[in-house]
Formats: sequence, structure tokens, C-alpha cells
Amino acid sequence: MTPTPRDTLLEFPCAFPLKIMGRREDAFAQAVLDVVLRHDPEFDGATMEMRPSKAGNYLALTVTVTAVSQAQLDALYMELTGHPLVLMVL
Repeated sequence: MTPTPRDTLLEFPCAFPLKIMGRREDAFAQAVLDVVLRHDPEFDGATMEMRPSKAGNYLALTVTVTAVSQAQLDALYMELTGHPLVLMVL
């Protein structure tokens, strides 16, 4: 019997960190938090890490969500990358 390939190497549920970068604007962190909470309602906003760029023009946010499925991660990534304040998601 041949094993079937897995869609992901992750085992769910798991802690999954995401780094989200955008311009340093007042609404950026709240907008990211709002998106993250739609996909992980248990996310604690107080755990969001914020790191400004050297020149202070950009802000990198690190959030660690509780991933329960690949579909959840894909939907979160798509919503974040489609947001006008978000420049990049890693």
C-alpha cells in the first residue's frame, strides 16, 4: 500500500508564527489584529510583537496564532496579503 501524500507537514493544532510588515501608520497594528482575530478568535493581542524599522518608516508585527488547519492558515494569509496596509507576510 502506497502512503498518500500529505497536504502539509504541519501537525494541527500548532503554534504558527507570522511576520507582517507594513508602513508605520496608526491603523496598521489594529487592522492586523482585527484580521488575525477573525481567523483565531482566541488570539491574545497582548502577545503581538512590534518592531519598527531602523528609519522608523515601517513596522514589523509578529503574531503567533493557534493553527487548527491548513485552510485556516491559507485564509488568514490571503486576507492579510490582500489588506491595503500590509506590504508583506512571512
